Amino acid sequence: MFEYGPLPPLMFASMVAFMLYGFPVAFSLGAVGLLFGAIGIVTGHFDPAFLQAMPHRIGGANILANDLLLAIPFFTFMGAILERCGLAEDMLEGMGKLFGRIPGGLAYAVILVGAILGAVTGTVAASVITMGVIALPIMLRYGYNERLATGVIAASGTITQVIPPSLVLVVLADQLGRPVGDMYLGAFGPSIAQVLIFMGFILVMSLLRPRSMPPLPPEVRGEASLRLILKVIWGIVPSLVLIFLVLGTIFMGLATPTESGALGVVGAMVLAALNRRLTWPLISEAMTTTATLTAMVVFILIGSSIFTLVFQGMDGGEWIKFLLSHLPGGQLGFLIFVNIFIFFLAFFLDFFEIAFIVIPLLVPVAEDLGIDLIWFGVLICINLQTSFMHPPFGFALFYLRSIAPRSLPTKQIYLGAIPWLGLQLLLVAIVIFWPGLVTGMLDRGPQVDPSTVRIELPGQGGTGNALGQPNFGTPAQPGAPAPGLGTPPGLQPPAPAAPPAVGQPSFGSP
Repeated sequence: MFEYGPLPPLMFASMVAFMLYGFPVAFSLGAVGLLFGAIGIVTGHFDPAFLQAMPHRIGGANILANDLLLAIPFFTFMGAILERCGLAEDMLEGMGKLFGRIPGGLAYAVILVGAILGAVTGTVAASVITMGVIALPIMLRYGYNERLATGVIAASGTITQVIPPSLVLVVLADQLGRPVGDMYLGAFGPSIAQVLIFMGFILVMSLLRPRSMPPLPPEVRGEASLRLILKVIWGIVPSLVLIFLVLGTIFMGLATPTESGALGVVGAMVLAALNRRLTWPLISEAMTTTATLTAMVVFILIGSSIFTLVFQGMDGGEWIKFLLSHLPGGQLGFLIFVNIFIFFLAFFLDFFEIAFIVIPLLVPVAEDLGIDLIWFGVLICINLQTSFMHPPFGFALFYLRSIAPRSLPTKQIYLGAIPWLGLQLLLVAIVIFWPGLVTGMLDRGPQVDPSTVRIELPGQGGTGNALGQPNFGTPAQPGAPAPGLGTPPGLQPPAPAAPPAVGQPSFGSP
């Protein structure tokens, strides 16, 4: 425990205590870092030269000059506009009527619309609030079980955490030092699996308890006509265009994540204008939301940068590596421990705080164990989506409570979240034991085994050893020329002239 001195464990424990007490995370991290930095300087456990790197870490490529982090305000602004532009109404109405003739039809519609909104907005709040306002009253009115209705809406909103262009994937890519495009590609398989798991659960429940999710009455759902199908398609097409602007440009190499975020903002404003919702109050509210979130992220980054610099300067990273590298089970034991640890941390910390504080401490251990960091990052992202579903602190539950009818007990919202939380943990287990679900879509290029590589170079000039078979101390044979590289062609010295024959003097004549 104290192989690297008492300060690293005390510093980590103090950070946890400050945050559990309720102090703002950004200021807690900075204060703990500076306090223990001063203690370390006095006791000789910390070299003050480390602090000289602080201005570069804050003002340099880590935070303020980090182009990748510009994607956060772009995606946040895009999501804030789409949240209020009425994009989901047509999709939910059309899909609800299309699937409404079967038990659980509205639940299927909510899951599919939640996935599409997740691929468009990238924010949980937008998805949960939008679907809660539109779908929850209809589901309750036509006999859906309260726990089922609230659970499926909250869980479908959290799919946003895994589906690109998720903000969590952008932040994790920055902390892991991996391309955002690779993180997005790796997340496609798990996000599709999450949708299928949710829909499979609805299918099983509709067979076991069909009365908890009855079909819509015929007078409400209408007939499955071509007009209805066209309405559903018309509701999806704008979203598909926006998805291409954001994700297609990244995967085709036409834009960076930051540039694709800017394209997404333009596309969101065009959609809002087409729906006649692009007003100054909408833009003002979106700008306020974006500025608030961006400022929070920057301050957390500054605080975590101070904390991490001091913690690493006191060999805290080596202490963490020592603790985690001695877990039983190797890679599997490490992944199980980390996911349990993050699952319980998510009861108290936001995903931004976990990403900026905990992930930098885990990355060196994961690399030493040979864990693919894209796989590791997507796995952590899947786990972090549970932070929105944890009773009683899950933000998705808070969002749903804020728009749910007052007659709906809060207890029902919390109880309804538990089965879906279990389904999210099921996906965590699947990805741990099936890494190909993440890595299968990544283009790793040609795989080369370094042990099979041979470098053959032309031999030396003369009779010496070949270049690549150097002589390391073997005594030369008597009379053998010393090994060398040979004389380049054209630079050989002229051969000495033959001595004149006796009796035939030479007086300089040619």
